[in-house]
Amino acid sequence: MTSSHFQPPGPGMGHLPSVKEDGSRLAIHPADVQGRFITWRRVVFAALIAIYVALPLVHVGGRPSIHLDVAARRFYLFGNTYNAQDFWLVLFLLTTIGFGLLFATAWLGRVWCGWACPQTVFLEGVYRRIERWIDGPRERRLRTAAGPWTVDRVLRAVGKHSAYVAVSLLLAHVALSLFVSAQGLTGMVRDGPVQHPVAFAWAMAVTGALYFNFAWFREQLCVVLCPYGRLQSAMQDRDSLIIGYDLGRGEPRGRVQKVKAEGVEPPRLGDCVDCRRCVVVCPTGIDIRNGLQMDCIACAQCVDACDEVMDKVGRPRGLVRYDSLNGLAGQGRRVSRLRLFLYGGLLLASVLALGVSLARRTPFEANLLRLQGTTYLLEGSMIRNQFDLHLVNKNPTESTFSLRVDSPVAASVVVPQQQVKLASLESFRVPLFLTVERGQALPFTFYLEVTDEASGQVKRLEAHFLGPPESGY
Repeated sequence: MTSSHFQPPGPGMGHLPSVKEDGSRLAIHPADVQGRFITWRRVVFAALIAIYVALPLVHVGGRPSIHLDVAARRFYLFGNTYNAQDFWLVLFLLTTIGFGLLFATAWLGRVWCGWACPQTVFLEGVYRRIERWIDGPRERRLRTAAGPWTVDRVLRAVGKHSAYVAVSLLLAHVALSLFVSAQGLTGMVRDGPVQHPVAFAWAMAVTGALYFNFAWFREQLCVVLCPYGRLQSAMQDRDSLIIGYDLGRGEPRGRVQKVKAEGVEPPRLGDCVDCRRCVVVCPTGIDIRNGLQMDCIACAQCVDACDEVMDKVGRPRGLVRYDSLNGLAGQGRRVSRLRLFLYGGLLLASVLALGVSLARRTPFEANLLRLQGTTYLLEGSMIRNQFDLHLVNKNPTESTFSLRVDSPVAASVVVPQQQVKLASLESFRVPLFLTVERGQALPFTFYLEVTDEASGQVKRLEAHFLGPPESGY
């Protein structure tokens, strides 16, 4: 798909809908709309917000569903525990998300933007609902914005922005609880900001950013800052699902006219009655009739609005609808195509790589290193090597680790603790001493088996026993 598939703004729209010709900001006040898509979007919004709030509150395996303890480099995700050494898994997670976004965009267009992006979810699902509740419908909001500052307007503005700040505070604290846990956050709030200045500063910074974004910046994040809309031309093709206007059916547009005299037919017009209802409900202020535009977030509010008008004038629904560019041109939409197979294959490969990495991940770390500063020690006719075993329990629960040395030659093995009990993500170092008589064939390789009783997994660590040159070294 090339950038030519995106149409320039129509007459009177030679600039961003939210920017005046002099460059100043023009606030967008979308009208209320009812319909099947807005109903389903509200359900999706409610579910996503509930999941977000529940993540730090709902416990899995005795831990919060998500607890990213960055300070301690400990991470708890849905009953599993990870530490900094597991960060390499993020590569597979990011590639899965990236290829998933490519696949979804090539297939379903900007479904992420209109249905699941946090910017859309919280703006449309929370902040604009507060605005409508306090300031009323679009017509009243426009009259208020154009009128003088009265006592009623001041009180409404104070109430609205106070609600914005309160919601922003709540969301910021939910975000903070993902890193300090809900229980830890409760303790911090009880102790006060003086005892936890860093956490308090982060909470205030996130609150300010949320308030600025959702109270004022709003759609500008989508149309100015977010690169996703600009990348559509590379991700989509003419068979990708978009929201579009059926030009052949709708044009020439015009108001519904009644027959003025018997036998006199009104001029033949398309189904579009030019009510501009699709424009006033758009959260980015575009006119969908001007063609596919980068500002469109595929929220489907124009679809519901147009269907409502079509019902009133007795014409079929679907003048504005989910379809592809080929479908809108009457050529049909192909679902099976090379682009989808390519993106789907990359997505499948990344999912399999992530799944295999998680499945083969050992729930503990065991590293056997030679004691720093020593190679071997001579004690009469005996040669001793000293090692250090570093254990980390990455199980979500406490576990006991058993140690066993497998040596090909007769050796005296000293392990102060042959069984080590560790709490989740606790680490411990165990010294290990191997002594053999001089005259043995050196060097030789021995093995240390570490058995995790919680998972039943075994790690077999290899090490080399070294000796002096006269012993065959």
